[in-house]
This record gives sequence, structure tokens and C-alpha cells, in this order.
Amino acid sequence: MFHKEGHKIILITFVFVVLFVLLVDAFVNTSWLQSTLQIGLILVLILILQFFRNPKRKTELNDNQVLAPVDGKVVVIEEVFENEYFNDKRLQISVFMSPINVHVTRYPISGNVVFSKYHPGKYLVAWHPKSSEENERTTVVVENQTYGKVLYRQIAGAIARRIVNYAKLNDKIIQGEDSGFIKFGSRVDLFLPLDTTIKVKLNQKVRGGESIIAEI
Repeated sequence: MFHKEGHKIILITFVFVVLFVLLVDAFVNTSWLQSTLQIGLILVLILILQFFRNPKRKTELNDNQVLAPVDGKVVVIEEVFENEYFNDKRLQISVFMSPINVHVTRYPISGNVVFSKYHPGKYLVAWHPKSSEENERTTVVVENQTYGKVLYRQIAGAIARRIVNYAKLNDKIIQGEDSGFIKFGSRVDLFLPLDTTIKVKLNQKVRGGESIIAEI
């Protein structure tokens, strides 16, 4: 199953690969070079397909828990001052996505969308300290009665060039559902209340919509 954001790219890549495989077959006479080029083209298609895959996840709904919004590795766990929406101290959990990870973004909690904003910006590498404030990004805040407000931020990296965000103000959303996509993207930050109990460790791998990041 592939994400809808990849359908156009997958189709274009498929046509491109088929066309050039045929051209190589017709005009390249050296057998080893022909095979190498054709295998390389097929590998490109396979990489595009795996990047836009959208596997089903078994989300266990729980208003006391925050689930991982994306697949990847936990690279930041720290107390910070969040200056866009809360303007106070929060616990920040950041998940880094490598190119081989699933890049679907999922809602970390159920509730109402109370804030959603897109910011154009730079394309610093995802681990750069300023990437959370200076890179292209979207900020979304979801609120429910049990957990309060949770902010998550999609952040583009050095390769990413398009963030897709489906969250609209006043939407009623469900934990684990598809909230967007980062095309060839890199990182999502979570900002949680200080009384949250963190359930992950640095460098731990998590799965979007399934792994428990924190609970209250």
C-alpha cells in the first residue's frame, strides 16, 4: 500500500524507468553495461516505492498516552522553552527519519486541532540545532480533555523539499490517523507538558501510530 502523496511520483518514475530500460536495450550493445544500467534503473523504482509505502498500523487508542507521530529514531529528549505557541517550558522529544523509514506523519493523540501553521524556511540538516526554528516546517497543536495540549512539528531537512500537513483548525482527529507526509524528509518534534512521563530513551527506534512516547 502506497501513500497518496506518492502516486504521481511513482507513476512518473515507472514511466521513466520503463522508457529508459527499453532505450538501453535498444542502443547499448555492451552486455555488462546494459545489465548494470537496467538494474540501476529498477533499483531507483524500488527505492521510490519503499519511500512512499504506507503500512497499516494497529493503533490502540488511549487518551492518557502520546504515540510516536512517525517512524524513526529518538534523537532529542530535553526540557526546552517553546516560543511559538506555548511560550513556556515543555518537554521536547524529537524523532529523526532516515530515507528508508516510513515518512507518513500520524496524529500523536486524539482531540481537536487548535493550531496549525506552515512556515517556509531553510533546509539545514535535520540534526542542526537551529533546524527546528529556521527550516521549512509546520506546527500543529492538538488538545483533548485528558492530556491537554500536544504540539508536534514537521521539519524538512537538507533533502526534503515539501511538507504535507492535513491538520486544519477545529478538525476533530483520531490518534494514529494520517496527518501528513514529509517528502524525502527528516524529523518531527513533539512538545509535551512537563508532568509527562517519558516512555522512550535516546536512540530508541519507534513506529508511528504504535510506539508509546509518553503518558500522563
